[in-house]
Amino acid sequence: MAKTDVINQLLRDLPSVDAVLKTEAALTLAGDLGTARLSALARQVTDELRNELLAGSAPDSTVAKGGHSRQDLLMEAQRRLSQLHHREKTSGLHRVINATGVILHTNLGRAPLSEAARAAVLAASGYCSLEYDIVEGARGRRGGRVEDLLLNLTGAEAAIVVNNCAAAALLVLSTLARDGETIVSRGELVEIGGDFRVPDVMAQSGTRMIEIGTTNRTRLADYAGAISDNTRLMMRVHTSNYRIVGFTKTPALSELADLAHKAGLSLYEDAGSGALVDLGSSGITGEPLISESLEAGADVVTFSGDKLLGGPQVGVIVGQAALIERMRSNPLCRALRADKLRLAGLEATLEEYARGETVPTLAFIGMTAEEIGERADKLIWNISKLVSESIKLEKIAGESAVGGGSAPTSPLPTFLISVSSPMRSANEIEHVLRRSDPPIIARIEADRVLIDLRTVREDEEPQIEVALASLS
Repeated sequence: MAKTDVINQLLRDLPSVDAVLKTEAALTLAGDLGTARLSALARQVTDELRNELLAGSAPDSTVAKGGHSRQDLLMEAQRRLSQLHHREKTSGLHRVINATGVILHTNLGRAPLSEAARAAVLAASGYCSLEYDIVEGARGRRGGRVEDLLLNLTGAEAAIVVNNCAAAALLVLSTLARDGETIVSRGELVEIGGDFRVPDVMAQSGTRMIEIGTTNRTRLADYAGAISDNTRLMMRVHTSNYRIVGFTKTPALSELADLAHKAGLSLYEDAGSGALVDLGSSGITGEPLISESLEAGADVVTFSGDKLLGGPQVGVIVGQAALIERMRSNPLCRALRADKLRLAGLEATLEEYARGETVPTLAFIGMTAEEIGERADKLIWNISKLVSESIKLEKIAGESAVGGGSAPTSPLPTFLISVSSPMRSANEIEHVLRRSDPPIIARIEADRVLIDLRTVREDEEPQIEVALASLS
């Protein structure tokens, strides 16, 4: 039979949407998807098959020796329906095991919340005292406890929390520098993830950006020479996701503060990563402490909640009370404010700082290579009893990363578990791990899958054992 005749016959035999909905696959998925969504997917499947046939190509699974039948098409429709369901099911938010060693992994949600923060988010997901004073029985201050904690931890006079750090920068610039000029060094015009750039935020805020200096060297005299009657703000941006090294120069924050204040201007620092404690003992350098920025004379400082702070995604603004109150009166403040779940998670995280406890992000940063190596030895021993000789497990020295645009020049020494097999490619092994439940996200280097336990909780190790055991 000619191919054209085969395709015409297949078009005649193409199952209806109703027929697909009566298949075993569809009936199995009904509880998961609901009638309306299941019908839409069944229609999508039959449309795809019809369009392929009209284009002159028969699905591979329907072209087999021995002929073609309506049943072939029905089976193909079921297979595609199951595929669509799996794709939809895995496309949403899911818990994963981060075995990459990148602590603040942007694609995996950045900072993992502590147990206390998770519990607080869960508690706030119902009715909660978001804007209610339980003691007085009257309307309360939204985020009041969070702001009080921020003042105690940073030494600031006042604070506001919005939904992310870019929003914080937008609110600061819109309030303090709209219709005026903001002076900033060329070497600080950073781009963060998603093609989001500092100049774009400044333009959106209504301020005019005055670039000074060069990429690698900006002097105090450059700032002084740029001040005019239209200047409203001096801005310092922490280059959190890269470093310029070598022949460089930039004024100290205290020098900028003195210059700004003598000129009757405010100094704004976008600190980015948001470190509340000194991480020098863990090898993390170049990250400004928020309290030190304020002590040095910055009038307003903004930073992220889901980076080195180790909390939920928020943008924090701390600084002088008079400036903060101006921002609070800006209508944009309400549009950018954090919701109850972010505030709950942040409050619990800051409470842990106040008690001197260590949040997961800082615990991961503080792990030594020796500690991780001991865990790797134990895991390799446990797995080696479960897998065949075709799976090779080896402990090798390597590096972890802070990630999230933080501490780019401060890699963390670690030990990695290398997984390889003469029977499977690295991509195949990675695929098996990624398709496990929960998905295990590892990295591939030199045709080996690498697992870094720095970002894996100890109670997640048995799940890695099960996933690797399935390879043999």
